[in-house]
Amino acid sequence: MSSVVEMLALSPLLLSVCVLVLGLLIGSFLNVVIYRLPLMMERQWRAECADLCDCQSSGEALPVFNLMTPPSRCPMCEAPVRAWQNIPLFSYLALGGKCGTCKARISFRYPMVELLTGVLFAVVACKVGWSATLPGYLFLTAALVALTFIDADTQLLPDSLTLPLLWAGLLFNLVTGAVPLADAVIGAMAGYLSLWSVYWIFKLATGKDGMGFGDFKLLAALGAWLGWSMLPLIILLSSLVGAVYGVLMILLARHGRGQPLPFGPYLAAAGWIALLWGPGIVAWYLHGF
Repeated sequence: MSSVVEMLALSPLLLSVCVLVLGLLIGSFLNVVIYRLPLMMERQWRAECADLCDCQSSGEALPVFNLMTPPSRCPMCEAPVRAWQNIPLFSYLALGGKCGTCKARISFRYPMVELLTGVLFAVVACKVGWSATLPGYLFLTAALVALTFIDADTQLLPDSLTLPLLWAGLLFNLVTGAVPLADAVIGAMAGYLSLWSVYWIFKLATGKDGMGFGDFKLLAALGAWLGWSMLPLIILLSSLVGAVYGVLMILLARHGRGQPLPFGPYLAAAGWIALLWGPGIVAWYLHGF
């Protein structure tokens, strides 16, 4: 075991390849999270509404539905997905992007999430190397991928992801010291309060909701991981990317002017960039002045 650790520590290429494979496997699980977590939340909301309204249930218990149960099945023919059909990327290519039973088309989203997670993991490994911070940064990357696609699909940033991510960031910096704990705590507070303030100013001025509360919690989590000094960069990058994307979608007639855009994906992308290159970007920016 020690020899393997030494090889990973001494060979950046081997480390990147191993982390890439790990990312593909994690990406496969993230597909489950992205698809099932919003459905789990919807089922919970319906159950809570039924309790509040004292609605009489049909007497039939709903089947168990969580991240592990039921096993993955084809949405068209409900054929179970066998182990060899669930190998990241390989299975999609081997099956030609179709169900092995009914030949229904498999969404390209699944291999895309797997490949994206693997590539992002490899980039983190190349940048950070074999260090105590690597597992934490990989965990943060995986969480940001899941939040990005969930928000893009549903315009929701689940508390079951954002709040544990916030506490994990504080614990990570407490253990590793990557960011001084005081900076992490202030980052969490400032991240939440900054967008919270923007939300209420916009609401008082226009009478409309400018963003969701999940955005506050996500920026708070990023502040807990990266510290308060990275928050201006994250807000600037996310706003810039969001504005450019929104204008392009309007020009391409794929998005109405009054139609809301999820802000979570831009926050997640900006946070990941700040994680790896934030200090260099800030230094370059300040040097320009």
